Amino acid sequence: MIIDIHGHTNAPPSLYAYKSGLLSSRGAHGKGNPGVTEEAMANLVKNHLANNLDKVGTDIQFLSPRPFQLMHSEKPERIVHWFVEANNDAIATSVKLAPDRYRGVAGLPQCAGVPITNTFEEIDRCVNDLGFVGLMINPDPYEGDGTPAPGMGDEYWYPLYEKMCQLDVPALIHSASCKDPWDTYSNYFIAVETRCIISMVTSGVFDKFPNLKIIVAHGGGAVPYQVGRYRAFFVRQFGDTDGFDIQLKKFYFDTVLYNQEALELLFKIVGSDRCMFGTENPGTGTHKDAKTGRMLDDIKPTIDAIAEISEQDRKNVFEDVARKVFTRFKG
Repeated sequence: MIIDIHGHTNAPPSLYAYKSGLLSSRGAHGKGNPGVTEEAMANLVKNHLANNLDKVGTDIQFLSPRPFQLMHSEKPERIVHWFVEANNDAIATSVKLAPDRYRGVAGLPQCAGVPITNTFEEIDRCVNDLGFVGLMINPDPYEGDGTPAPGMGDEYWYPLYEKMCQLDVPALIHSASCKDPWDTYSNYFIAVETRCIISMVTSGVFDKFPNLKIIVAHGGGAVPYQVGRYRAFFVRQFGDTDGFDIQLKKFYFDTVLYNQEALELLFKIVGSDRCMFGTENPGTGTHKDAKTGRMLDDIKPTIDAIAEISEQDRKNVFEDVARKVFTRFKG
């Protein structure tokens, strides 16, 4: 079985019209109706299956909201909650329409400058009522506006980590929108996801929460590819030669990398037992590679072309690790 743990939902235009209305009125006219009905979603789900899963041989895809749409830095807080709820409802509808092909990963109504506990009601709704199998965390709800967000090793996040352990749900760390006019969102993703790992490693989060399951999107930011520099930093900081690698292998990583060399290095540095197949399809990599004629996010053939990994390595990446980590996934 091929399980893609990193996909983002499609939704009808009414959802994004709803977002525009919330932003323009700032919630003054109430919650409103995002128009995410089964009828509105049916053709989108059909097309998504045909063009994004069947075409590349993916059996099941885990859907989360499109992070750059979630407007975590906007005010007032209520419009963030309403829009995130509408996105999660769209995912739940996709799962209902194709229960053998999709599972839900909940977006969190994270709001800049408020306690992370404000997301708990939506977590409970998605996990306990809608049957979602995981969460998606944005490490920077300020969305690159220049305000420093608490590092993911900061105690700010501890109530969420406790909640995740209680529910036994993993989280995909995925950056969101970038308001920095001097940066691109792809570079911002790499920087924020890198900082997530370094902050959690240096603060010993996994020693405090040994059952915590964290998946870092896009192959772990820069860390597996600059690992020598981070090893040197860890030795200088803590005097521990092997400590960084030990802590690094407490994370999980997706395969949302669009070249074979990067995937080879990821598997070599962290091991196939810490990696899960992900494509972010459709997304940044949904562009044709002129050399192969395939879409860049058609990642399975790229992994299959790596001669140095075993069949068990491939099985780890395509299925086994996802089943181990997403314990609420049944299928």
